[in-house]
Amino acid sequence: MERTLAVKWEDPRPLAEAGRSMAGIEFLRAIRDGRLPHPPICALLNYKLVEVELGYAVFEAMPGEQHYNPIGVVHGGLAMTLLDSAMGCAVQTQMPAGSGYTTLETKTNLVRAVTSETEKLRAIGRIVHLGKRVATAEARLEDQAGKLYAHSTTTCIVLSPG
Repeated sequence: MERTLAVKWEDPRPLAEAGRSMAGIEFLRAIRDGRLPHPPICALLNYKLVEVELGYAVFEAMPGEQHYNPIGVVHGGLAMTLLDSAMGCAVQTQMPAGSGYTTLETKTNLVRAVTSETEKLRAIGRIVHLGKRVATAEARLEDQAGKLYAHSTTTCIVLSPG
């Protein structure tokens, strides 16, 4: 039986411009609170930022059939995207206006299969270290009961303004 999925999003350019002009924590709070739209990837994969504090970010997603790979489970890329988003945004909370970061390296361990029957997942990211040029963070992907599905670490390069 054929299924369809409609995806709508807003032009990402104004969001990126706002991100360059605001401190990271204020930018992410504006997204969380709906004052700015979520980026298009959130609409595509059906996830959203639900919590953000200094050094901390949480995304939630409901896995579904549209995330399935050929072997009948949710593709690991969904878990990796959620974890990467949580870790990156944990780092972003510490960025002053005009500064940024980008991922240099990520390591993910997928420890349990996700299916369309899996309940809502939470990717919980925390900053581990923030230096002048390098930041590290870690994240866990858990269900509502705290059952672990994946965990990850990242190294990011801190980008100076300009």
